[in-house]
Formats: sequence, structure tokens, C-alpha cells
Amino acid sequence: MKPKIITIVGKSNSGKTTLLEKVIRELTQRGYKIGSVKHAHDGFEMDKKGKDSWRHRQAGAASTLVISEDKVALVKDDATTYIEKMKRYLSDRDIIMAEGFKKQQLPKIEVFRTRSVHKHPLCMEDQNLIAFVTDSDYQPDVPRFGLGDIRQLADFIEHKFLQG
Repeated sequence: MKPKIITIVGKSNSGKTTLLEKVIRELTQRGYKIGSVKHAHDGFEMDKKGKDSWRHRQAGAASTLVISEDKVALVKDDATTYIEKMKRYLSDRDIIMAEGFKKQQLPKIEVFRTRSVHKHPLCMEDQNLIAFVTDSDYQPDVPRFGLGDIRQLADFIEHKFLQG
């Protein structure tokens, strides 16, 4: 069975990475294997210019696997959708937690902070919004969590996506 995917979305500097880090830690402590994905802009390069794996890619290798005793990194040409990439490469995980991907048709947890320079949340009208994490007064029609409610948010994810 392929793992479910949940995206953590929000505007710049809303606290997406911090929230995701805390939720991953909580779910991992509960025994789940979490795959994480960060949206990168087109043209990113994981390899540093001049390194051997970078040189292999420059020479025309369509895939480059960098292996150490306890880690693997893969750089591979892949024109499939974001969702297909996540499912293919993280299929051995219990759940995939992705940061970004606000335009994808995936379950979304939005982070919205009042200290932000942004005036309004992104996903109030998005049918894929499943939860809202905030310090604001917004009351969407989905479960709402405070910025520090990590255990409760993990309970929600566990109940809705990991059990049964």
C-alpha cells in the first residue's frame, strides 16, 4: 500500500519547516517511518559543481546514486508529477509529509501566523484543507490547532491517516 501524503503549506516565514520538524519528531517517537519532501524550485542542483557525482551528470548520466555506509542520495531525471515522484521514491514509508506543494491536489495543513506580513491565509477556500495551525482568530471549517499543539496535531494525523 502506498503511503498517504500530507502537505504543510503557508506563506513565507509562517513556520512551516518548524512545524513539520516537530510533527515528524512526534510521529517518529510513536514508531512511524516518515518520508519528508521539500519543494525545490526548478533548476536546483543537489550536487556541488566539480564533485564527482556532478561530473557524472554533466557527462550525461540520467541517474546518479551517491552511496555511503548509511545514506543514499539519488539525482535522477524524472518528468512525472510531484505526487508520483513522492509515491515512487518514498513508498516504503508509513506517511509522506511534504512542505509546500500548495497547488497540488493533496491534503493540506496550513500554517498561518498573525506576526506574518501576510494578511490572509492561503487555503480557506481549498477543498483539500484538512487542518489549520494558527495563532490568529480565523475559524475555518476544519480542525484548528495552536502553534504549540504538536501532540494534538500528531494525534489528528495518526487517527486520520495512519490507523486502520
